[in-house]
Parts: sequence; C-alpha cells; structure tokens
Amino acid sequence: MTVHRPMICHPEAARLDALRKLDLLDTPPSEAFDRITRMAAQVFGLPIAAVSLTDTDRQWFKSRVGVEHWSIPRERAPCATVAESASFLVIPDLAEDPEFRDSHLARCGIRFYAGAPLTTREGHALGAMCVLGTAPRQITDAERSLLADLAAMVMAQIELQHAMGRLDPISGLPNRNQYIDDFSDLAKDRPRGETGLALFVQLAGPEQLASAARVMNSSYVDALVAEAVRSFRAEFGSANKMYHVAATQFVVLAAPGITQDEWRGRLRGWLQGHHAWSTSRFVTTPAAGIAPFAVGASDALDVLRIAQGAAQDAYASGALVAVHSSVQDAAYRRRFTLLAEFGNALEASNQLRLVYQPRIDLATGDCVGAEALLRWCHPGLGAVPPGEFMPIVEQTSMARPATAWVIDAALRQLRAWLDAGIDMTLSVNVAAPNLLEADFAATLGERLCAHGVAPHRLELEITESAAMGNQAAADGTLAALHAVGVRIAIDDFGTGYSSLSYLQSIPAHVVKIDQSFVRGIEADERKRALVGAMVSLSHDLGYRVVAEGVETEAAAAAVRAAGCDEAQGWLYARALEPADFAGWHAARTAGLAALAL
Repeated sequence: MTVHRPMICHPEAARLDALRKLDLLDTPPSEAFDRITRMAAQVFGLPIAAVSLTDTDRQWFKSRVGVEHWSIPRERAPCATVAESASFLVIPDLAEDPEFRDSHLARCGIRFYAGAPLTTREGHALGAMCVLGTAPRQITDAERSLLADLAAMVMAQIELQHAMGRLDPISGLPNRNQYIDDFSDLAKDRPRGETGLALFVQLAGPEQLASAARVMNSSYVDALVAEAVRSFRAEFGSANKMYHVAATQFVVLAAPGITQDEWRGRLRGWLQGHHAWSTSRFVTTPAAGIAPFAVGASDALDVLRIAQGAAQDAYASGALVAVHSSVQDAAYRRRFTLLAEFGNALEASNQLRLVYQPRIDLATGDCVGAEALLRWCHPGLGAVPPGEFMPIVEQTSMARPATAWVIDAALRQLRAWLDAGIDMTLSVNVAAPNLLEADFAATLGERLCAHGVAPHRLELEITESAAMGNQAAADGTLAALHAVGVRIAIDDFGTGYSSLSYLQSIPAHVVKIDQSFVRGIEADERKRALVGAMVSLSHDLGYRVVAEGVETEAAAAAVRAAGCDEAQGWLYARALEPADFAGWHAARTAGLAALAL
C-alpha cells in the first residue's frame, strides 16, 4: 500500500481567507467546471469525481459527478488533508487506511481516493480535484500527472472567473473589489502604522457627464477613460497602482517615497495639462483628492470615501487638487446624519414644532400676521439650527414631506387662533422642489378645506432663486396657487436673481426685503437708498412691502420713512411658541387700544 500523506505546512487562517476572497462557496453550478469533472471521471474510469473546496467545517463541491449531495463533513475528509498539506494525496483503500477507514466516505462505501491540490499563485490550497472509486485501486505516474493537469485547469478557470469580476472591461484596470482586497493586503508588505496615500481622480463633474450623456453615446466616456489611464501611467508609472472604481473615477494607492505635498504638486501639474491628453478638455473639468491613511489600521471603503470627499472639496473650492480635511469631513458626516435623522423626526411626535414671529403694520402698529418657522429638537443632538438642516432637506426628496408637515401644522394652529378671535394671516416658507410638484396647488387646496381656513389667510413665501430655478414649472405652480387664492410673498428680496422682467409677471402680493439690507440701515445711507428704491419698485408693481430684521426703533423709523408697509424682527418679538404668541398678541392689542383712548 502506497499512501502519500505529506506534513501540514500552510497556515489555515490565510488559506481560508484566500478561499473566501474568491467568492466561490455556495455559488451555482458552472458548466466550465462540470466539463472538467466529467472528463476526470471518464479518463479514470471511476464513478465519482469532484471539485472539492475545503471550508471551515465542510467539503463543499463546486462541481461533482456521481454525488447527489453538495457537501460532506470536513472531519477526516481526504480533501481536507490535501488542502491542509497543499500536496497530492492517494489512498488505495480507505477501508485499510487507519486514518480514513472510519471517515464519512468510507462509511458510504468509497474505497479509492486520489486528489490533486487546487493551489493559488500564493501557495494556498483551496481544496482538491479528486476522483473516487468503490473498489481498491492503484494510480500510475501518468494518471497522477493527468490529475494534476486537471487541477491546474480548474485553477485556471477559477482565476479567469475571479479576474472577470475584478477587472473593469473598459479600462482594463482592477476594479473596486480588487482595490478593497489589495488595500487589506498592504500591511503584508509595508510596516503597520506607516502613513500611506490614496489619490482619488475624477475626470468630470456629475453635471458635465449628464450633459454629455444627453448628446453623445457611451463611447465618449470610454474614450475619456482610456485617455486618462494612458496619460496617468505615462506620467506616474506602474508602481502607483490605479483602480477604476466608478464610470469616470479612479483611486490610486501611491507607492511609498513621495510626500503628500509632492503628490499635490504633481497631480496639479498633470491635471493642468489635461488639454494635452484629453480630447474632452473643453467640456470636462477633472479634479483630484488626496487622503492620508495608516497602513493596517484604516478601512478601505472609509479611505475611498474621504479621498472622494477631498475631490469634491476641490470642485467646490475651484482648485484642481484638495487634501482630506477632518473638519470638512466631520461637517459632511453631520450633514448626512441630520438628513438621515430628519426622516425619523417627521414621523416622531415630539421633535418638530413651529414657532411664530409677528409681522407689524407700520402705519397702525397692529399685528397683522406671523411667519411660521420650523424648529427641530433631536433627542441626541439637541436643538438643530434651521439654517443648518433646512438647506440640506430642501435639496432632497424630503422637501415635499417637510413642507407638507409645516403647512398642516401651521393651518391647524391658524384655525385655532381664528377661532379664538385672533384676526391674522400666517405665512410659511416653500422650498424650490415644492414648485416642481405637479399637484402642489391641488393638495394645498385640499388641506385648506380640511382645516376650514380661507385661502387668503395663508401666505406662501418663496425666494427669488426658487422661483427662477425652473421657471417654466414654477410659473405653472404659482399660477395654480394664485387660482387657489393663497397669497404669495417673495422672500429675501434683493439677494437672488432680481430679474425685473420676472418680478413684473410673478403673481405675488408681498415683497419681503432681506434683513441684510435692513440691519444697520439707520446709519448707512447706501442701505437707505437701496431700500427706498426697492420699495418704490415694489409699490409700482402692486406689491405690499415687508422689512425683515428690524431690531431697533431707529431701524423701524428708517424703513417706515422708506415706505415699507410692514416690519418683522426682534424689536417687536422673537419667534414665539404658540401659547406665548397668543399672550403677546393679547397684550399688544390691549396696549394699542389703551393708547387710542
């Protein structure tokens, strides 16, 4: 009896890691592997052949002939011995072998076994290409060589399939999955804790790509990528490994030896010269980000994220290259947290609320209305300033439910005040995305009816920029809102587009002059002249004018002298809780009545 059973020599943890990286376990059958298995059974004249992979506690068959089940226990499995030893194993008769005569295979009637290791380029044995028989048998040298060749064919197929999932077909570069694996392996070749650099290159901004996609086919992006890859390799060499992680985005793991500042300069020079290597130089703008990391202590995807964030910072600042900023990263992470948490706040009953700032008629001193302002108190983050969360919300799909929540809450409160004898108009802010909702006006009409509020009691505040962003769609919505009967106010007047022709056509009732023109107006002649001109223009167009940000009696006198109809600001009251507003309103009304006596 000749039994070839070498000593175990390969670390099991590394072997299992290599197996899992290939993503072979529990995958569907493949004809590419089944063809090799059938050939093995036929050539050896045996009833059973299999491509067997050695997992932690089982032998799983990627391909099998003559076997019904997909796995057997690893304990005392001959294929496990092949994987552990990374060597050829022959057992002429399992029934006579002291190690395997009580194995699962022996109990199933298997007598003969021969297995060749499925070995990776790094020397890890994944399992075995094996043939089995129900009678004792010897193996010749030619058969041994043949089985080894079949095992090599299996490994070639594994590597081919793996490469197909790891290489981008357009650029030929390793893809995001390969970047993740290679990043994890950096600590094997470089000192743990050493500072590494990830370079993120983006060939075009999202809007540029979207515009190009509307008029060009996919070959445009293919050419853009091919030109950039050729140029980068020529400029920086192959030691800096480049990965294609998205359509026009690449990450590079920089080789040691070049400092962060040197890379910043070299990347800037390369990007500045993109007119020499890119045929799309007039329609695309490239940018790059640099992210330092600690080898062996950083997460691959986190490094990719912050490197991409640095590239976005480069776009935002107008620079070609930016280095990761922990401050900027913390700010963006907070923004993302707020965005994720705001959805929960809309569903909760105790996080969002409205406060109300009065509007005063400058001629009579009466409170004629109020502006509803959204406030958010997060259970963990505390009070979140509206200037921090609203700009984020308005850029997403949550703009619609957020405005719906505000309108519903405002109408509910307005109905209560009207029932209590408080005669007023209430204004709410509307985001730009709301003007693109085809059913916005109709839905608003339904909510007014549901709360029993006359349309003229509600005023919607829109900014000039919101109205001008998509003018055709906004015009339709504003016309529909005008037909419903609600009042429309142009908010923050003077800070947006200020298109005179558009102001002439918009169906608005009120213009609110931005507080930046009002604060300090009593001591600034230029501001007084600007406000006077804006008031005159607005009155000529038939608008009522409200001055925002009035904080002193002198400012109130100045905007009154300029011709403003109403004022709003801390001089009269800060934003008040509903109960406080009712009390404030009663006190002011009583005070004005007393003065009239």
